[in-house]
Amino acid sequence: MHRALGPGLLESAYEECLCREFSLRGLAFQRQVPLPVEYKGVKLDCGYRLDIIVQDEVILELKCLEHLLAVHDAQLLTYLKLTRKRVGIIINFNVATLVRGGMVRKVL
Repeated sequence: MHRALGPGLLESAYEECLCREFSLRGLAFQRQVPLPVEYKGVKLDCGYRLDIIVQDEVILELKCLEHLLAVHDAQLLTYLKLTRKRVGIIINFNVATLVRGGMVRKVL
């Protein structure tokens, strides 16, 4: 998908295409999943959304940035903790090739 489209599109375009690929492969996924924050026994709707959850196991956080920062790693780790999921991947589509610096995998 990234080879066909290249870098430079909006995150939403890559999300749409990625979900199409999941559908073609028969993979279950959810997109734009609300993520409430629980604090002292109260669920707070702070407007957070997970980009994609694949097979109810892997969180995908999609980015279109010049560079990933430490805050993006922290964001994904927090999402994993809040959802009690073990595996997450940041995919930065604003790179020449995804295999060289475009993906970061985190495991709790």
